[in-house]
Amino acid sequence: MKPLFKSLLILALAVSCLSGAGAQTPKQAAKAQAVKNIVNNMNFVFQANYVNPQRGSARSLDYGYDLLVSKDTIIAYLPYFGRAYAAPADPTEGGIKFKTTHFDYKAKTNKKGGWDILIVPKDKNITGMRDVQSLRLSITTNGYASLNVTSINRDPISFDGYIEERKK
Repeated sequence: MKPLFKSLLILALAVSCLSGAGAQTPKQAAKAQAVKNIVNNMNFVFQANYVNPQRGSARSLDYGYDLLVSKDTIIAYLPYFGRAYAAPADPTEGGIKFKTTHFDYKAKTNKKGGWDILIVPKDKNITGMRDVQSLRLSITTNGYASLNVTSINRDPISFDGYIEERKK
């Protein structure tokens, strides 16, 4: 009798744990809705706090490296670590720093409920943007994000961080 009781108890606990695994608290649901709104409105800032270069070791970043996204403008201020196949003439132009108003923006929801965003800048004559091919953002429902930057004359680099609403 005892083994049957223990088996039923374990089965009941397993079923209750599995049924509650996908449930969201009201706070998580509110956060997911806020993230959805700022992604759909194209009004957010990606704050990078960790960088993963293709070569070398990953490292944490100080506050202040970001990618601002709005309906009409993209502004990038990100560091670069890795191999560059063509160096800029001015050493102060290092990193991934640009501002553009000409870009393609495609957002789609992914299987986990987050978003995959592709940004392709079209201004190839702006300093700092000459070799940036694309910016890919993967955003979770709770606001965590990763950014992959693909360039023509540099190794790819990725950043981890979070998004928040853009301040006016």
